[in-house]
Amino acid sequence: MAFVGIQTQIKRNNRKSILLLIAFPLLILAAVFAVVYFTTFNQDGTPNPDLAVDAFLQAIPFVSAVVVVWFLIAYFAHGKMISMATGSKPLERKENMRVYNLVENLCMSVGMKMPKVRIIESDALNAFASGLKEKDFTVTLTRGIIEELEDDELEGVIAHELMHIRNKDVRLLVVTVVFVGIFAFVVQIAFRSFLYGNIGGSRRRSKDGGGQLMIIILIVSFIAYMISMVFKFALSRKREYMADSGAAEMTRKPWALAAALKKISVNHHVKVKSEEVQQMFIENTPKDTSAGLFGGLGGLFSTHPPIEKRIKFLEQF
Repeated sequence: MAFVGIQTQIKRNNRKSILLLIAFPLLILAAVFAVVYFTTFNQDGTPNPDLAVDAFLQAIPFVSAVVVVWFLIAYFAHGKMISMATGSKPLERKENMRVYNLVENLCMSVGMKMPKVRIIESDALNAFASGLKEKDFTVTLTRGIIEELEDDELEGVIAHELMHIRNKDVRLLVVTVVFVGIFAFVVQIAFRSFLYGNIGGSRRRSKDGGGQLMIIILIVSFIAYMISMVFKFALSRKREYMADSGAAEMTRKPWALAAALKKISVNHHVKVKSEEVQQMFIENTPKDTSAGLFGGLGGLFSTHPPIEKRIKFLEQF
């Protein structure tokens, strides 16, 4: 992998953040237009593009307002949302001086402000970084990873998460979690509404076109959700290699992070309330990735490279 300086990586990620902030709202508007277009007909049942465009233009202010409100809520409350999804709580300095000393020493070595430190009461070995701005930057560790790893290994994991903060990867991840969550929410609502209507056997609803409308909303929102997932997967997996190599450079102990990843790979499954938030962990391979007929496809939908490749990459240092 070609060497990329930290400033170059930060600039790339800033550009990607801006592009995502533009792409996701455009995708939402495109989905709204598709729903309006496929549900607007003349009296003879033929499509009416002009009427659809008029209806879409009228809907733009409302849709834009909803998106802005959604994003503002996420912007100011994303930390609480992530904490609720993971069940994390602040790790007080007096509770674990070992962790605070490791974080402080690493931050001092690269001249960065120390982030908040939180803990998840789980025996699993995992960690992640989050935050949109400096005062919100947080490194979250599980109880298991704190207790099971040696100092050098834990230092490597913390350095990896600090590199995500320095490279502005955390901003990209939070933005994608926010916007992908919109489509996931709409899909769930549309599916439940459609299912409820069918179970209720509402013939009147089907007769007046309500059932057809829900089917169209469900299909369009699902397609939009899949496209948003493509946006998320388009975020280069190199960011994990960048964080690994940056951590190795920061600690001068690539073997320590490699050893930590080996231990993490055996027991890393943390129970969280949001699948999107789970993508932020240092390792998030699903339990059933290698099981079943479609198990081999799991890697296609992974936001992280295989942990074995990351270990091999570190061992080359």
